[in-house]
Amino acid sequence: MRRIPLSLLLASSLMLGAAGSARADGDAAHGKTLFSRCSTCHTVTNQNKVGPTLAGVVGRKAGTVEGARYSKALPASGIVWDDQNLDSFLTDPAKLVPGTTMMVKLPNAQDRADIIAYLKTIPAP
Repeated sequence: MRRIPLSLLLASSLMLGAAGSARADGDAAHGKTLFSRCSTCHTVTNQNKVGPTLAGVVGRKAGTVEGARYSKALPASGIVWDDQNLDSFLTDPAKLVPGTTMMVKLPNAQDRADIIAYLKTIPAP
């Protein structure tokens, strides 16, 4: 059996740790700028557009904003929006909630982290 040098294992674990920290350490200011991608369909005020307001989204049960239009799948999902669920949903909405009407994907992990960090600063209306 071939032995892996300890230095290689340490370097690998440091790189994995850095990748994991990108999500935890999102930049809310950059996320505010990136939110322009979302603002065609969403607001961070008490106004719904094509999609629901995202003000106060962290900690909220999916599909519960009054007056917002949802697919049947989203309220039935039982999801409560937290960092992990938001990250999964933004990565691939239809994979997390088959039948959702949201089709926009954000493939960049740091962009997702930044947008989530921004959303965490917006209280419920």
